[in-house]
Amino acid sequence: MKKILSGLIISLAAAPALAHHPLSGMPMETFAHGLLSGVGHPLLGFDHLFFVALAGIAAVFAGRRLLAPLAYIAAMAGGCLVAALWTSVPASELMIAISLLVLGSMLLSGRQFGLSTVLLTFAVFGIFHGAGLGESLANQEAGFGSQVLIGYLLGLGVIQYAIALAAGWVCSGFWKVSLESAIQPRLAGAMVAGAGLYLTLEHLESSLLRVISS
Repeated sequence: MKKILSGLIISLAAAPALAHHPLSGMPMETFAHGLLSGVGHPLLGFDHLFFVALAGIAAVFAGRRLLAPLAYIAAMAGGCLVAALWTSVPASELMIAISLLVLGSMLLSGRQFGLSTVLLTFAVFGIFHGAGLGESLANQEAGFGSQVLIGYLLGLGVIQYAIALAAGWVCSGFWKVSLESAIQPRLAGAMVAGAGLYLTLEHLESSLLRVISS
């Protein structure tokens, strides 16, 4: 377990660097570029990948395996548009780390949470995940057109919804788990919550050091 958790934390710590290069650093100039980048970002950014996977598992226990992840997708798209077209969302990276801690802890607890709680969790943190993903467009020096934006949002939505559905299938079809108290989802929650705690403390430490040095 310690080796698995250590590997997960290392992967997550490296994610901010990896997540900005699904096209090997090439600027997004066409619909295809936006689509490929949208697909690649959640796969290379393990903080997004693990949150969406846990969202798929939580959706199974909420009784809305197909519909509940759409709350995250909608909020993610909104946050992405805000960051890409208007302004950055404050503390988005910190909130992404906290999202892993919160959702991981919810699964770790083995408790049954109501559908409204699950949807609210998906929606709130979806905004920050979207903002983090939208920064890739906002930081592109060459700018981007509407076709890039459409392709990017489509890629992000499709791949993350597919990840959530796949995780839900693993939970219900492969693990054959129907109760929140089962060991498999609680272990998955524990590993992601541990990684989220690590990243949260790392972000807080960095912020504290910036304040002290300023």
